[in-house]
Amino acid sequence: MHDAERDGAAGDAAAEVAAIERAMVALRRSAARRTLARRAERQAGVPVPGGAAFDVLDVVEAAEERGEAAGVREVADALQVDQPRASKLVAAAVQAGHLRREADQTDGRRTLLAVTPDGRELLESVHTFRRSVVARVTRDWPGAERAAFARLFTRFMVDFGAAGGPPVDR
Repeated sequence: MHDAERDGAAGDAAAEVAAIERAMVALRRSAARRTLARRAERQAGVPVPGGAAFDVLDVVEAAEERGEAAGVREVADALQVDQPRASKLVAAAVQAGHLRREADQTDGRRTLLAVTPDGRELLESVHTFRRSVVARVTRDWPGAERAAFARLFTRFMVDFGAAGGPPVDR
């Protein structure tokens, strides 16, 4: 490869990295504004608990999917909040009937969290709505592009998490 080709490739790579960074910022802003949650409530009538309260359900569900237990400490770590804040969020989810506390059979000092049937129903409603939005956004994409995006976006998030980014649950 000649120097001009190498410089062009480096410039292309820098432009691609910048485009990815801009897309990440847009995605983060959208998530921070809870855009999908508001749309779910408005368009599908799916009542979504506010902000971090629903994030607690996501954290516990992701732990269950990995075959791991989740308690307040895991919620605090995943949401990057202190334990008193995580404890309040967990208490709100328990009071709403979305989570229940269970004794840890291996450590009597620890309480584990489990998604209740009502919480599971809420999660499924939200997952269904989110997936319908993704399906709508990608409906005109060729199947190969959708498959490539799914593979590459998942790989990106796994690698991003391994590089010290926010933890990736799915």
